[in-house]
Amino acid sequence: MNYFERARKFRAKKRLGQNFLIDEKAIETILDTSDITKDDIVVEIGPGLGFVTEQLVKLAKKVYAVELDEDMVNEISKIDTDNLEIIHNDILKTDLSQFGENIKIVANIPYYITSPILAHLLGEVNDLDNKNRNSISQVVLMVQYEVAKRLVANESSPSKEFGLLSVLAQFWADIEFVKKVGSKSFFPSPKVDSAIVKLNVRKEPLLQLSNYDFFKKVVKGCFATRRKNIKNSLINVGYAKNAVEKTLSELNINENLRGETLSIKQMGELSEKLKSNL
Repeated sequence: MNYFERARKFRAKKRLGQNFLIDEKAIETILDTSDITKDDIVVEIGPGLGFVTEQLVKLAKKVYAVELDEDMVNEISKIDTDNLEIIHNDILKTDLSQFGENIKIVANIPYYITSPILAHLLGEVNDLDNKNRNSISQVVLMVQYEVAKRLVANESSPSKEFGLLSVLAQFWADIEFVKKVGSKSFFPSPKVDSAIVKLNVRKEPLLQLSNYDFFKKVVKGCFATRRKNIKNSLINVGYAKNAVEKTLSELNINENLRGETLSIKQMGELSEKLKSNL
């Protein structure tokens, strides 16, 4: 199937971050990773020209394709099947709970809105009853390669990779880096490589905490000023110096460490102890 010849007939819209996936092997990897059965309801975000969509409908019970671009909506409307429903809407304005329970997400998303889309799918770390997340069992995403590395990063990763996005994603999902996908797998070719990642969504958060709003603020403090040590970073976001010093001492955390060297579990322990010391 010549995806390139089909894609070159259309002019991609830069303002929408459109780059059409034309690599048949990459499409097969997305499908294999998604592990879709005839019992599954799939929501595809940004189906574009429908190259993945036309395979999804062969595998799933129902496919909802959420697409913002009217030209792309017209194109995927040509897929003749009863189990495809096209939703002409912005994914960030779409309530995913309307599609049912235990839905699977498949998405080749515009890179410039990756973080907002992940937050929309999973909710923030203090969003304990997010109705979108509660409806999702699994997410398979094509994202920028550098973003994929951030999604799976931890405290042992290069400091620029481990950050707020890492914590958000891992707080609500078990994440697997599946495969790097080169820029030539798309038309037009972007300037960066991509990667496929798989998120198995959690029903419960990674940590059981007494106050998730407080934890969110502590996490932001850990990453807010990467050049400062953990002590000064926490003081800078408004916590009392004596409480910060006492907390770090009680947890045997060197106050000269940088926040991004703490694991998510350690950030949780820091949050709980600091809250009790204020």
